Amino acid sequence: MAQARLTIDLDALCSNWQSLNALSQTDTGAVVKANAYGLGMDRVAPALAKAGARSFFVAVAEEGAALRRILGPDVEINVFSGHMAGDVALIRDAKLVPMINSIDQMLLHVESLPGHPFGIQLDSGMNRLGMEPAEWSALRDIALAQNPRLVMSHLACADEPDHAMNRQQLNAFVAMTDGIDAPRSLSATGGILLGSDYHFDMTRPGIGVYGGQPFEDARPVVGLHVPVIQTRDVQPGESVGYGNTWIAQQPTRVATIAGGYADGILRAMGAEAYVRVGEQRCKVLGRISMDLIGIDVTEVDGPVTEVSLLSQDQGVDQLADWAGTIGYEILTSLGARYARSYTGG
Repeated sequence: MAQARLTIDLDALCSNWQSLNALSQTDTGAVVKANAYGLGMDRVAPALAKAGARSFFVAVAEEGAALRRILGPDVEINVFSGHMAGDVALIRDAKLVPMINSIDQMLLHVESLPGHPFGIQLDSGMNRLGMEPAEWSALRDIALAQNPRLVMSHLACADEPDHAMNRQQLNAFVAMTDGIDAPRSLSATGGILLGSDYHFDMTRPGIGVYGGQPFEDARPVVGLHVPVIQTRDVQPGESVGYGNTWIAQQPTRVATIAGGYADGILRAMGAEAYVRVGEQRCKVLGRISMDLIGIDVTEVDGPVTEVSLLSQDQGVDQLADWAGTIGYEILTSLGARYARSYTGG
């Protein structure tokens, strides 16, 4: 069988959420947008609910409606994009809580769904989503009179603990929300790790739950194991892969594995990347193509039938470093061709 295997350890995932929850010492939500960072909302969200999560966050209303069908009525589902045109039926029927980002969204929400719960998202300096200070000042008393479920903002540089932007955004968020009765939320994974000043009433961890940085104590969640299709001996002067970018300098045993950029194995990581066969690191040779990758298995004793790209010893952030990206992209790029299996949960 040439299909690669993607394994997801739900016990490790829940342990990561519980560890971040313990650090927060507040209510702790869970971010499950983008199909739970590519790992499958239908399996991840129930496991997190069983672990104790009662507030979930998604990017768009369509995700929220799908999550409601999965989890049922007993959790709160918050939508970062707020109330968009065309969302009325989804928000109403799935009982979603839109995080209102503008005066226009506020007007749309109260006119189309009067009395329906909502939250507020504020721009504390990231300039991405949320009401800016002047907009919030104009709307604040009206919005607070309707008892928003949550008032939140988002940190731009929380993965860099010493970055001045963290304190700048904290001060801005406090200035915009000081004295309000509504629960407040500023921190995802990185903000949780910045300390209690950033925790407020709710935190909303994402990447750390899935085993990624900046949560260095996270347990690995994902394994990716790719079968070998063919092994050959390559002589000095011969090349491997498209473009002749790798040429053998000595006799080399090369395994061709059944994976490539169509599976979310980013082409950009090829020049730096390794896989593992047991404890042996094996270099990727040449370019990563759509379905196939060449691997140097010269130092491996015996036949090689499978290699591991993600494992306990090689996580998503290592792959991200090789590709010049971040762990989020590695996770959310994982393709649909894998045979997925779940343990625990």
